[in-house]
Amino acid sequence: MSDSYFPVGPGLGMEENFLSLDDILMSQEKLPGRAESALPRLAVLLGQGGGSAESVPEGSKLEIPLWLAKGLHDSKRRIISVELPKIYKEAWRTVFSADANVVDLHKMGPYYYGFGSQLLNFENPENPEIAQTDSVCFLQTFIARFRRIMDSSQNAYNEDTSALVARLDELERALFQVGQKGLNDFQCWEKGQASQITASSLVQNYGKRKLTEVDG
Repeated sequence: MSDSYFPVGPGLGMEENFLSLDDILMSQEKLPGRAESALPRLAVLLGQGGGSAESVPEGSKLEIPLWLAKGLHDSKRRIISVELPKIYKEAWRTVFSADANVVDLHKMGPYYYGFGSQLLNFENPENPEIAQTDSVCFLQTFIARFRRIMDSSQNAYNEDTSALVARLDELERALFQVGQKGLNDFQCWEKGQASQITASSLVQNYGKRKLTEVDG
């Protein structure tokens, strides 16, 4: 019997995959911003008023869902401006550089890596630093946390891992689950409960993506 739903992976970098549940949920994450002009009839949507016909006054501080911020952002018309969430600012970059493993990424932002990449869609004074430095910071943070995640997933057979998983962002949780499945499959194979070890779905999907790129 085939599965009723085949998981679709998130997009890469600044691109979103609108068939991915992870990207749909990520697009609901909010950005701090400011109305650079009056926004007619958007008060209710932005939590600024009670009536559907109310407008957001120019200069109002906003908390804007990513999907709406991308729709309203226009560098020529200056409809809204977007600020960096605090987790991506210099002070937190320093924390990540010191010890990335101490940060509860899920509490600070469940889509830390994907959401951070989306910030490059907006004009911001720190964008040059994000593009040149923070992308490296993302990579360094990921590498620093990846080893601990995979070590834990491979050494926690039938153990309670809820405390560790609770601190991971969604990408890291997916990797942890892959590691746990690999460990479980190996244990079953070692005990003679499985005839063969198969490649993980992440590896299979990556292979399919590479074949599609070659054919294209």
